Amino acid sequence: MVAVRAVRVHEFGGPEVLRAEEVPAPVAGPGQVVVGVEVADVIFLDTLLRNGWGGEYFPLTLPYVPGGGGAGHVLSVGEGVDPAWVGRHVISRGPGGYAEQMLFPAEEIVAVPDGLGSAEAAALVHDGVTALMLARRVEVEKDDWVLVAAATGGAGSLLVQLLRDAGARVVAAARGERKLALSRELGADLAVDYSLDGWQNRVRDATGGVSLAFDGAGGLLGRAVFETVADGGRFVTYGTSDGFADIDPDLAARRQVHVDNALAAGPPDPATVRALLTDALTLTAQGRLRPVIGATYPLAEAEKAHRSLEERTTLGKSLLLV
Repeated sequence: MVAVRAVRVHEFGGPEVLRAEEVPAPVAGPGQVVVGVEVADVIFLDTLLRNGWGGEYFPLTLPYVPGGGGAGHVLSVGEGVDPAWVGRHVISRGPGGYAEQMLFPAEEIVAVPDGLGSAEAAALVHDGVTALMLARRVEVEKDDWVLVAAATGGAGSLLVQLLRDAGARVVAAARGERKLALSRELGADLAVDYSLDGWQNRVRDATGGVSLAFDGAGGLLGRAVFETVADGGRFVTYGTSDGFADIDPDLAARRQVHVDNALAAGPPDPATVRALLTDALTLTAQGRLRPVIGATYPLAEAEKAHRSLEERTTLGKSLLLV
């Protein structure tokens, strides 16, 4: 048996349940490719699933390999797949990303443009798709005030850039001076610390109420974000780190604020994901989008990556180097 290194979860729990071990190497069947992973994507959802959350949305069978994708080079292809893919630099999404090798349907891999490294590409696997999907979900007018909460996370930092590129005036809500400084560097017109009491009042005073707010955190922060929206505005939530924001529908109706759960319909279909990944890679290759890679960890130290995400110490994107 040919074996490869991977991180597996044998029981739900804290970061300590992530174990580096050997697993059988994947073999490409008809219509499939095996990718040698160089950089694996890490997102906050990985920590929630490891803890046992979300089984009704993301059913998992123990033991499992966490992660949802990465970047690397095609090692082999199965029957019916163009052999020219072998050796190509690609990214894709799929289960089991914390491993040296991954198996993907051939139609779901996306070629990485020349000049982009695996780290930049892997940083777009989930967050690039999310940010583009959100930015295109609503029409933003030039000089509209738009707030992004969790503005220095993997998706939030990309969303700030996309909104600026669309002509919006961006309010970045983040925690701590390091994150506020990064928000300004990414183009935010106003950066506010959401850990300070009354921060939402400061936003309303400065903007008259934002016309659109993106909630990337949920929970209590999400409810505070809702308060920054002007009457007749729009509130888009996609955050699960603290549970979805519980917005009073009667209050939203009285204020004529449209509440939109971007995840309510489930994840986008593979064709949409592939198109969004392609666009995110193109924008990055053109220099119009810059993934903020805040921390990288060896595959065997996935536990550290999860702890950093849970402690909210991560600035930008976390990745595993395989």
